Amino acid sequence: MAAPPVTIDATLEQASCCAPAADAMVDDATAQQLAKVFKALGDPNRVKLLSLITASASGEMCVCDLTKPVGLSQPTVSHHMKLLVEAGLVTREQRGKWAYYRPTVGTLADAARAFTA
Repeated sequence: MAAPPVTIDATLEQASCCAPAADAMVDDATAQQLAKVFKALGDPNRVKLLSLITASASGEMCVCDLTKPVGLSQPTVSHHMKLLVEAGLVTREQRGKWAYYRPTVGTLADAARAFTA
C-alpha cells in the first residue's frame, strides 16, 4: 500500500519560525552607511592606518608619518585615508601642505551595535 501524500499546513507557511522581525532590519540609509564603514575596513592597509592613528600618543597623525609604517607611497596612503574619512572613521585637518588625521568617536562602535540591537 502506498504512503499517503505529504501535505503542508498553509498556516505554517505564513508564520515562519525563522523570519526576522521587521523592526530588526536596518533601513536603506543605515545599510548604505554600514556598508561604507565595513568596506573601508575591508582592506588590511586601511585597518593598519586606522590602528596607527588610534594608538598615537597625540591622538592624531600626519599623513607624512603614515607612509613608512605601512610601506606605501604618500599618494596611496592619501587615497586610503580619503576612504576612511568618507566612511566617518577619521577626520582630516589640513595644516599647510600636510593633512592630519584623528579617529572619530563612535562610528565603529555604532556600526557594531547595529547588529546587536
